[in-house]
Amino acid sequence: MKVIPLATAACLFTGIAVAQQATTTRNSTAAPPNATSSQSHNPAVATTTNANDSVAPAKGSNSFTEGQAKDRIAQRGYTNVADLKKDDNGVWHGTAQHGGSPVQVWLDYKGNVGEAR
Repeated sequence: MKVIPLATAACLFTGIAVAQQATTTRNSTAAPPNATSSQSHNPAVATTTNANDSVAPAKGSNSFTEGQAKDRIAQRGYTNVADLKKDDNGVWHGTAQHGGSPVQVWLDYKGNVGEAR
């Protein structure tokens, strides 16, 4: 007599587990990788180009380390990047040279690089 209730309970629990797994898979928000896109897997970081990206830096939580910020600025054609400091808006500011002239540069959380005006 105890076998029937145990078997019924096991079937119910198994059915619930399968239903939950199917629901989780169906509602998954992960998108498949796009092999044909030239965009970075992280849309918050702009792809590197030879041009500077923006007139004004975007405010936001910046995850670039000082070394990464320096490298990213250098990739945009600046040399002698120095004195980098992150401000309260998450923007790295420093000095560099561009075309032989000293300039003030910045890097925002999106990876945009620009010159302070």
